[in-house]
Amino acid sequence: MYEFLAGFALSFSLILAIGAQNAFVLKQGIKREHVFIVCLLCALSDALLILAGVFGFGYFVSQNPLVLKFALWGGFLFLFAYGIRSLWSAYKHENALIVDNNTPNNLLKTILLTLSFAWLNPHVYLDTMVLIGSVSLKYDSNFAFALGAISASFVFFFTLGYAARVLTPLFKQAKSWKILDTIVGIIMLILAFALIKF
Repeated sequence: MYEFLAGFALSFSLILAIGAQNAFVLKQGIKREHVFIVCLLCALSDALLILAGVFGFGYFVSQNPLVLKFALWGGFLFLFAYGIRSLWSAYKHENALIVDNNTPNNLLKTILLTLSFAWLNPHVYLDTMVLIGSVSLKYDSNFAFALGAISASFVFFFTLGYAARVLTPLFKQAKSWKILDTIVGIIMLILAFALIKF
């Protein structure tokens, strides 16, 4: 159960930050256009990348002790920097969500655009395959960790898509982003130090 929750927390924290993919899901939710298929494709894409990270990259790293140590410390540095950046953003910046309604309403175009957001973002490979794959090695059950991480993607995207009309006014306020960035920053720092605790 602990591994599942750790995977869930890490994955959820990584995808919380607003980006092109999340903004697109929000827009589709606001317009109520193809919401289910958009959320499903985003979550399934994450699931495939997480599985590749945990059972592909993670397995390779586990067979090489030197690479394992490098991956764990690399994961620590990334999580620590991400946590500090989130806390700094909460303190310094005034973020707000701006939604552009110019999105396609054709199903095929929507599917292609969703897959583009999911697979053509280099950062998603770092998050899912490298970081989640490396962090999974810290836990006894990497299957439970992967299941938790995948569950977080499904929960996040379907919540984002179907609660979009409720969430959008909230995240047009800078204060909401400050609270979100603070929470994400604290979670990242906790996970960072847990990663190097032998």
